[in-house]
Amino acid sequence: MKIFLIISILLAVAAILGFRSYNKANKVVNVSQTPKDLYAISYVDISGKEVQMSQYKGKYVLCVNVASKCGFTPQYEKLQSLYDKHKDKLVIIGFPCNQFLGQEPEGEVKIAEFCSKNYGVTFPLSSKISVKGKEQHPLYTWLTSKELNGVGEDNVEWNFHKFLVSPEGKWLATFSSKSDPLNGEIEKYLK
Repeated sequence: MKIFLIISILLAVAAILGFRSYNKANKVVNVSQTPKDLYAISYVDISGKEVQMSQYKGKYVLCVNVASKCGFTPQYEKLQSLYDKHKDKLVIIGFPCNQFLGQEPEGEVKIAEFCSKNYGVTFPLSSKISVKGKEQHPLYTWLTSKELNGVGEDNVEWNFHKFLVSPEGKWLATFSSKSDPLNGEIEKYLK
């Protein structure tokens, strides 16, 4: 029994390390085509309209890759609470992504309905994007590449990974999927 447990643990560790190596190797393929200025990047919102990141100048921006069928999905409620509390100086943008075990399989209309009906989400949502790999959205290329953002390097390892950007468009911090939006870590940056 002990040998089986040890082998299982070793296999799990090897799988995690292999996943991280794969993630890093396939992380960013379009750095040279991504602007170094956050405010030069745009995204398409959940209703199909292009949104310039420059419209958020002067506010903190929290970018979160989201999914409707994830164990972290209840964070929508806490993100909404954080947004309601600080919306005078904070914008939260949810970026639906289906890259983690297919946990966001629906289209934009159903995603918007789900978020509104189940969690009362009023913060902006984008159309579905890729947050890693060859199809990585330019915003996530900027968020995960120190070469572009000038401050930090990170991998999006699961749904509800959070990136915080300053009102001047500078990369401030990253928070794992497990990080509770209301635990004070994000709010300590909001001056």
